[in-house]
Amino acid sequence: MNEAKEALRNIEQNYKLFLQQQFTFIGALQHTRENAHDMIRPVASISQVQSYMDHHCNNSTDRRILSMFLNICNDLSKLCHKLETVHSGNNITNGILERCKMLLSHSNDLSAIRAKYPHAVVNHLSCDEAKNHYGGVVSLIPIVLDCVKEWVAHAEKLPRRTLYNVSGGSAVSEKRAPQDAAARAAISQTPPSVHLEAQVSTSNKDNVQVQESVHVRKRNLNDTENHSGKLKGPWKPPGRHAF
Repeated sequence: MNEAKEALRNIEQNYKLFLQQQFTFIGALQHTRENAHDMIRPVASISQVQSYMDHHCNNSTDRRILSMFLNICNDLSKLCHKLETVHSGNNITNGILERCKMLLSHSNDLSAIRAKYPHAVVNHLSCDEAKNHYGGVVSLIPIVLDCVKEWVAHAEKLPRRTLYNVSGGSAVSEKRAPQDAAARAAISQTPPSVHLEAQVSTSNKDNVQVQESVHVRKRNLNDTENHSGKLKGPWKPPGRHAF
């Protein structure tokens, strides 16, 4: 994506230089059309400009500016094919690329397209030139540049949405994690004295139970010994009573 964006910036820089020479471009088209005896039909395709330069161009200035126009169109076409390999895209981005490729097709009729605000290329033409001859050909590059920028804007959003969905799923666990950590921290932060007191209390209870059990056993043993002592004492005959 970075390489594609760098290529787009280079094309924009070249177009700025070309835009400064729009009147030279229109003059070159006018000269070559005259040489081709083709003054009636509008300049309506890239192949038409190519034909004018190849067969009807008589000076280096006209050749240079016509070649500059064709080179920018060619660079845009290469960029569109490159964008297809950069990102699979969706219906929106694929539709934008298809429109770019259609506009940049050498046989495509450009006579009906017009670049609108903020582009002022059409406004720099006379009414007759804009309506009947050059309105479409001067609108081609700015329209395609806008489409490519739109493609980049949509394509850059697609990974963010995907990343947002993934992070959105993990955000729940991220919210739960601090809660679990807080609970663990609360347990771990319990004063040691509390744990010690609990252990001592439990130990005391156990000691009391043991002591009570020992006391009961001792008492039972004493009772048994007392009872058996009475039975084992010396036998005395019953006394005689006087009548």
